[in-house]
Amino acid sequence: MTVPTQDDVLGYFATLSNWGRWGDDDERGTLNHITDQVRVAAARAVRHGRSVSCAWEVAVPGDMERSTTTCPCAADMPGAENLPAAFHADRRWGFSTEKLAITFHGNTITHLDSPCHIFWDGKTYNGRSHSSVDTATGSSWASVTAASNGISTRGVLLDIARVREVPWMEPGQGVFPADLEEAERRQNVRVRAGDAVLLRTGYGRARHENGDAGGFTQAGWHASCLPWLHDRQVALIAADTPQDVQPSGYANILMPVHTIGLAAMGLWLLDNCDLEACASAAAELSQWDFHLTVAPIRLSGTSGSPVNPIATF
Repeated sequence: MTVPTQDDVLGYFATLSNWGRWGDDDERGTLNHITDQVRVAAARAVRHGRSVSCAWEVAVPGDMERSTTTCPCAADMPGAENLPAAFHADRRWGFSTEKLAITFHGNTITHLDSPCHIFWDGKTYNGRSHSSVDTATGSSWASVTAASNGISTRGVLLDIARVREVPWMEPGQGVFPADLEEAERRQNVRVRAGDAVLLRTGYGRARHENGDAGGFTQAGWHASCLPWLHDRQVALIAADTPQDVQPSGYANILMPVHTIGLAAMGLWLLDNCDLEACASAAAELSQWDFHLTVAPIRLSGTSGSPVNPIATF
């Protein structure tokens, strides 16, 4: 196995770039690989009708700040005088409501990264300036609303921990193209254009058993996988970690999968998935592909969204 040098990886910004590939005004990046024909073919992956979530529950308190209002009698609530008269007569009806604050980027919450999440040399996907992101209004370019119609495609789970016959990969261990192809061979599946590739390192199992959300050192994709993903025309990648192996092995590009993937390729990322139920179902059914649905919240100008990806076998 030949590991690319730092100069090789930095060269990926040019050799793997999708800038202009789908037009200068394109904000969808690799989601363009998901054509109508790909969606129809993805539906054929549903052979058993079983659905599983690939997301972690957002914990309270911790991952989510929550302000909850309860009113046992709506007629007595503040501002009730502004409600229609019928509400004043119903003395038995009450409600609860919440105001939530979630910082979803990081190492715990399952979330989708849109291309505007990362800059390189002041540019984001398709050559737009970082100035397209405003602190007050968010991003006017390649935000999560570029995927507002949802992501519906075939998902392929590549279970690298299973291939390596370990409960989970250790922090700092990278996944390489040879691992991906060995997983394809053992699982009798092949990644094709428009697919979402879900990478299982086994970290979800470690998190379930040890309660560890991890630090900066993680298993994950090695930068050498980026040409493989580009050649296979993958639309979306996911992992049970924050994607990049950490440390990356490159002093001057700490998160090459995030940086080259988002800024150069326009490759959308699903970080921090819980793939344990998905892997169990795949092994039980001997089926490693499925229909994957990801529906980001239409949050104007944001660089991503918390999501609940659903795999249907």
